[in-house]
Amino acid sequence: MNLVLLGAPGAGKGTQANIIMQSEGLCALSTGNLLREVAKEDSEKGREIKAILESGAFVSDEIVLDLLKRKLASPECAKGVIFDGYPRTVRQAEMLDELTRVDGVIVLDVPDEVIVDRMAQRRTCPKCQMTYHLTTLPPKTEGVCDKCGTELGIRSDDAPEVVLNRLHVYHEKTEPIISYYRASGREFVIDGTQAPDKVSSDVLAVVEGMK
Repeated sequence: MNLVLLGAPGAGKGTQANIIMQSEGLCALSTGNLLREVAKEDSEKGREIKAILESGAFVSDEIVLDLLKRKLASPECAKGVIFDGYPRTVRQAEMLDELTRVDGVIVLDVPDEVIVDRMAQRRTCPKCQMTYHLTTLPPKTEGVCDKCGTELGIRSDDAPEVVLNRLHVYHEKTEPIISYYRASGREFVIDGTQAPDKVSSDVLAVVEGMK
């Protein structure tokens, strides 16, 4: 089973991807995490991607597609994949359909004003990429990742001015994808403003219905 999770930056895609992964044994594939790994490299490509991420702009389709091809060929993705935050344009959606089968698309619907507040309170583990929210999903120990014990930080692309730019780009470039998947009957919309447990139960109900 291959799934796509769509929603604005900060809608909760990473959290729901981890929950589906634990429930179904699928590989949670976040292009954002893949790109951030490369951005840490002291190389021309790493510096190029780092600059793009910090500006809130999109990385080229060619760079992302190359990363996806390599990841999909790995053993951990053999049972299926949850695409977290990809595709981001209709062209990418078409490219993904050519690359592999997409069984369903779950859209987490969250208003912009909620997104801005969430991003301001988001903390991320630089080592394992686990994300937390200071109010709704805080770590057990303040400032420390539950999973690996690393000190949490604030991503540069979570700054308010960058978030507003990312939201603008999302509405312009990514929202048309929803219509693309709706036309083929693969779209499922979830209210992402609900309590985290309710969002998760709704998401898992959709996944169960696809089996």
